[in-house]
Amino acid sequence: MNPLLAFGQIVVSIALVAAILLQARGTGLSGTFGGDSAVYRSRRGIERRLWQFTIALLLLFVLFSFASYTFQPAAA
Repeated sequence: MNPLLAFGQIVVSIALVAAILLQARGTGLSGTFGGDSAVYRSRRGIERRLWQFTIALLLLFVLFSFASYTFQPAAA
């Protein structure tokens, strides 16, 4: 595996995990047991940008994974 691809995949995966954790809704004790009483609303402002950033990171992660699979050395 190319070390540059591996490093990029690790960095993108850490950023993706952080972006997903920042979006957590209902993180209180009631959310743990399914008692989330949040009303559905549309994303606005920073929430929307974070959502779009998460999607971009997901696409980058998929591209890095596909590239590392494609460019691996052939088994002899």
